[in-house]
Amino acid sequence: MASLVEIERYNLIPLSVTCLCARPCRPLSKKTLIHARRCSKLNLKLVLNGSKATFPVNANSISAMRHLVSAVARSEPDRLGQEDVKEEVDNGYKLPEKEGIVSEPQQKGSQLRKRIVFGLGIGFSAGGVVLAGGWVFTLAFAAIVFVGAREYFELVRSRGIAAGMTPPPRYASRVCSVICAVMPLITLYFGQIDIPVTFAAFVVAMSLLLQRGNPRFAQLSSTMFGLFYCGYLPCFWVKLRCGLAVPALNTSKNIFLIIIGIGALWPVLFGGQAHWTVGLVATLICFSCIIAADTFAFIGGKAFGRTPLTSISPKKTWEGTIAGLGGCIATSVILSKILSWPTSLLSAIAFGFLNFFGSIFGDLTESMIKRDAGVKDSGSLIPGHGGILDRVDSYIFTGALAYSFVKTFLPLYGV
Repeated sequence: MASLVEIERYNLIPLSVTCLCARPCRPLSKKTLIHARRCSKLNLKLVLNGSKATFPVNANSISAMRHLVSAVARSEPDRLGQEDVKEEVDNGYKLPEKEGIVSEPQQKGSQLRKRIVFGLGIGFSAGGVVLAGGWVFTLAFAAIVFVGAREYFELVRSRGIAAGMTPPPRYASRVCSVICAVMPLITLYFGQIDIPVTFAAFVVAMSLLLQRGNPRFAQLSSTMFGLFYCGYLPCFWVKLRCGLAVPALNTSKNIFLIIIGIGALWPVLFGGQAHWTVGLVATLICFSCIIAADTFAFIGGKAFGRTPLTSISPKKTWEGTIAGLGGCIATSVILSKILSWPTSLLSAIAFGFLNFFGSIFGDLTESMIKRDAGVKDSGSLIPGHGGILDRVDSYIFTGALAYSFVKTFLPLYGV
């Protein structure tokens, strides 16, 4: 592509820029080089979209060519415009294609498939563990509690939270994670957890206060909350599932249970009608209500969500929350009719309300911790779902609320 040079009497001759440099240059668009000779010096005038730049150089110096080349190089655009791209394509040039880049719809589809596959696997596994009860349920729960506690203390030590406070030392975090995992086992064996939790909290507090250096209140508060949040609260699920051993099913009067075989086959295969205790039925209803609340809230928020619920979790809306509440109550009422517990319709509605509020406030609590930590997920253990805390945050407060409701407000456990 030739540029125009004006010499003395404005006689225009073509001057090839590519002959001045060792490498080829891209085409110059809307640019004119004006070369006027005055006495012993050259004035190189570069016109860029109406603005001129003048470079005076010696006529007998080799540096004149260098100035010219530098001016041309600086005048080239950093990126090709749309017209230049079209021109190059028309001339047969092919722009380099980026390899290994997956489109956004493909990424979302792959993420959704992972969530569905692992979600179904987790659901069936959790259902089998809940039905088994006893040591199977407690050991599985202890493993979940241990991983969740590790994730919690990693969040506390993250840059977002640690920037404003002093996190507990690593030895305290590891000891607390082990203590949290042992708490469900102690609950199943002794039936109570109050004294062991109090003793563990005292020991951990003393170890933090007597550590070398300068102990800080932030260390003590984050550690004590970890024991409460990751250890003490989950123990109520063990008390609910394994501690309430009153039979809940009346198969002689429930036609649905007779049809599906619980009244006839279940006693023969899996230990009799006594296996369907209040604890088992209440746990199944709680789990189902939490799943229904999350599902209906997601669908309602996607379809009708307009009003944000809270700044802690911007994606949650009032419309989705109301839809989740309705789905949770409906699930509680339907399952109460199927499983013959609780016998009162008002109790079933109240149980649905309780499960919903425990679920949503557990979710918001973990969202607040992650927001302060500056992370999206608590971990990466479950593909498509994040960490353990991301999956069980809605269950942490719900177990304690459900157990207290059944023990306190339902005469003879609602039978």
